[in-house]
Amino acid sequence: MLLLELWRAQAYNQTANKGQLQNMWSKYFVKEKEIYKQLLANPDEEVKGTVSELATKYKTDLMFMTGFLDGINDSLKTPNPIETMEENTEVSLAFDKELLYKNMVGAEADWLYGLPEWEAIFDEETRKALYKEQKSSTTVVKEDKVYPNDPCPCGSGKKYKKCCGK
Repeated sequence: MLLLELWRAQAYNQTANKGQLQNMWSKYFVKEKEIYKQLLANPDEEVKGTVSELATKYKTDLMFMTGFLDGINDSLKTPNPIETMEENTEVSLAFDKELLYKNMVGAEADWLYGLPEWEAIFDEETRKALYKEQKSSTTVVKEDKVYPNDPCPCGSGKKYKKCCGK
């Protein structure tokens, strides 16, 4: 079985004990935060290595490293082959800073986009702009409904039902 399949089977197990699953996710989020702190300390440095080397470097197990790679993959300059990834697969953690920040906002991971390390990367105004841009990109704007007795939106002055609503 490939690493990603093993990770997903463990992390999203529908039959697992809820308490054990919550405990696993709590530990994962702590590790994830530690890894991001280290990555954001040197945001322009490309971290490379095999999956097992990175797990050792960041003092975590192979499954948590796989989960981390799955989570960051959409924010990388060049995505890793996570679907076919094995222990000895060479991966890169070169991330796009703006995209990573926006993806953290999109995931509602305030423990990540609120890290103090972001302050050295983007000023407060830029962080607010990226936050707003991400939030507005997922907001659905519905047009006002036009009812039969409303004035026609074409500007004719007639009721909608007697004009464009025929």
